[in-house]
Amino acid sequence: MSTARTGVVPTRQRGRDRVEALIEAGAHVFAGRGFHAATMTEIAEAASTAIGSLYRFFPTKELLADAVFGRYADAMLLELDALSERAPRLDPAALAEALVECMMQQRPYRDAAVALADERDDGPMLRLRLRASIRDKVGHVLAATGLPAAQAARMAPMVLQAMKAVPFLLREGLDRQATLAEAKRMIGTYIAGSMPAPGGTACAEAGS
Repeated sequence: MSTARTGVVPTRQRGRDRVEALIEAGAHVFAGRGFHAATMTEIAEAASTAIGSLYRFFPTKELLADAVFGRYADAMLLELDALSERAPRLDPAALAEALVECMMQQRPYRDAAVALADERDDGPMLRLRLRASIRDKVGHVLAATGLPAAQAARMAPMVLQAMKAVPFLLREGLDRQATLAEAKRMIGTYIAGSMPAPGGTACAEAGS
């Protein structure tokens, strides 16, 4: 996400690194405290930087929140694009593992994005748009395995819901290793059961 609307745009690597640290700190504080309770002072402290430096790059908390939400959206969509390239070479179990790991890699930013969407006035709109974009990307990943496009599009919401359930369940205190394993097994089994038989069509398409 560009910092063009967030104050000074860094031109040197040192400045870009500082912006990255501020966004990361913002994600951590927003995820733990929520948008309204979080303060710019807390975020500056979490980034180990002066408050003036934070305001230099992000003059308002709203603009920092935009950057955090945008970072999650951009990273998640890029990860799924990369997975689409690898998907034809993956079996259902490996693809399921990659999908779950994609979600888990973005968990810190996802937790922050969820907190922001829950509290901001434009949160429902942001959440709806991002969910649609991620769902479409998951559909592209599934279609890259050889599934018919229509079948992949129907499966995408179900696969995405299973992916999203993992961070939620971990917040409930469930065993991490067991939860990840069950999610991967469930998604992998679902994908495998929908794959075309050799010389045939996807089982879900056969009855349509």
